[in-house]
Amino acid sequence: MTEPAGLGSLFVSSFLAATLLPGGSELVFAALLLSETVSVGRAVAVATLGNSLGGLSTYLIGRLVPDRKTDARMIGWLRRWGSPALLLSWLPLVGDALCLAAGWLRIRLLYVTLFIALGKGARYWVLARLLLD
Repeated sequence: MTEPAGLGSLFVSSFLAATLLPGGSELVFAALLLSETVSVGRAVAVATLGNSLGGLSTYLIGRLVPDRKTDARMIGWLRRWGSPALLLSWLPLVGDALCLAAGWLRIRLLYVTLFIALGKGARYWVLARLLLD
């Protein structure tokens, strides 16, 4: 697979994995890294960008649908910890609920973007280190 095709596949799988749709991007990420067709930095950056934008799309759904039912536990976490709780947005199921709840609570987009990207970027960086070390 060429570098552009691999990175494109990684972006799409990372984006979709962070939405309310089921799926995971780790397999595509690992395959791309192990094929050595792209640098670790590029793979982490593309996966982080796609996954962060997917999380932000879930945040926007929460913002645009104010009467949508959200997980009471996630609302409690966000009220207690604030936007830094979004560092956990990479967790399966929990992360989607956190992003949705952040939108419903109208947490500032700047903070949401920052903490989602930091959490998701850290996850891909750790995964890359585990795969390649």
